[in-house]
Order: sequence, then C-alpha cells, then structure tokens
Amino acid sequence: HQVAGRAGRAEAPGQVLLQSYNPEHPVMQALVANDLEAFLAEEKAQRLPGHWPPYGRLAALIVSSEDALEAARAARDLGLLAPNLPGISVLGPAPAPLAMLRGRHRHRLLLKAERGVPVQPILRDWLAAARLSRSVRVQVDVDPVSFL
Repeated sequence: HQVAGRAGRAEAPGQVLLQSYNPEHPVMQALVANDLEAFLAEEKAQRLPGHWPPYGRLAALIVSSEDALEAARAARDLGLLAPNLPGISVLGPAPAPLAMLRGRHRHRLLLKAERGVPVQPILRDWLAAARLSRSVRVQVDVDPVSFL
C-alpha cells in the first residue's frame, strides 16, 4: 500500500511490480488486489495457531565470533542448552541471514514463546548456563523488528 502511494506521487502515474516465487499465495493475492482486510485476515490465520507475533513472543539470539568454527560450535552448544519448558520452542541454530558481518561469523537461534510466558527470565537463565569463550558474543533481541 505504501509503495503504491509513493509510486503515483509524481506527475506521471506510477507502477508497482511484485516478484514472487508463489504468486498464488493469499498474501500476494491480497497485495495485488490492494485488499488490506484480506491481507490482515490471512496473516492472522497463519500466525495465531503457531503463536507467532503478535500472538506470541520471539527472541532472536545472534551468536558471533571472528572464528567460523568457534561461532558454529558456540551456537550448537547454546542450542543444546535450550530451555525445554511448556509454551517455549527454540528454532536453530542456523546461519544468520547476514552470516558474516564486520569480520564476525554469525549464527541465529530463535526462542518462540506463547503469549504470557515470561521470556526475559528464561533467556537470562539459559544464557547463564552457557559456558562460552570470551571471544564469542551473544546478542539478544526480544520481539525483533528485523531479522538481519
């Protein structure tokens, strides 16, 4: 919607092009039809059963090191220590979308929690149990806006 509005601001009419591997997907169809209500309904139908935001909580953990093997090992070890609690699941580790940033190799884990589960204390206890090298960094982003 915002892109379409910006495309038509100049004197000449604008055009929006969408590229998708799955143009039949209901979200893509809603975008093409400029149907905000259909888009929101489809997103809710997808997110609600799986407790994805805003119907659940997410925390992204980025494990990084200048050494690729050390980063992978630390992420794996952190994954093995993942909390096994009701209403919690941990996805990963996997290479982060930006697998290398500023000379550091990065791996990501996602903690997914049902609404109402106290995420911060769980993260604190999880990280406290980890014995990581001083050269390994763990960045935690609760309710991330971006996944890069």
